[in-house]
Amino acid sequence: MRARCWRKDCIGVPRQGTGAGWVRTRCARIRDPQSASPVEEVVTDTHEAARPGLSIDHQAVDGIRIVVLRGEIDHANRDSLHEALLIPEGEAEPRTVADFRGVTFMDSSGINVLITAHRAAQDAGGWLRLAGVQEPVQRVLALVGIDTLIPCHSTLEEALTS
Repeated sequence: MRARCWRKDCIGVPRQGTGAGWVRTRCARIRDPQSASPVEEVVTDTHEAARPGLSIDHQAVDGIRIVVLRGEIDHANRDSLHEALLIPEGEAEPRTVADFRGVTFMDSSGINVLITAHRAAQDAGGWLRLAGVQEPVQRVLALVGIDTLIPCHSTLEEALTS
């Protein structure tokens, strides 16, 4: 008999019945399909895998701020990203390039921060550009249309010179 997890997100099988014949395949507690007694098994829990943080560095080239990002952008670090993309006080016509070459994941929290930063830069007479966006993040940007709102460039050099 094929083991199926009762958690829908494990293998996409909806939970049915009382669970007596179900086997948890990716979690720590399972049930033997032949009995109703629980059996303990050491299994890595992929549902709660920790995400690496976000590293942020700042540089400047010819008056253009470069915010170098590495890691994953999510709810836990959206405030750090927001602070990094804030327009420095008193800066007229802020020009910022967010270097995404090291970003491997971004959720809707990152999208919201990018939209806010883009609007703030435009309101101050400046701009925000994205550079080196990797394929997984590019798909998210394209899906929600951010790539049509904020200019995305394949390299940092392109973003600095366009």
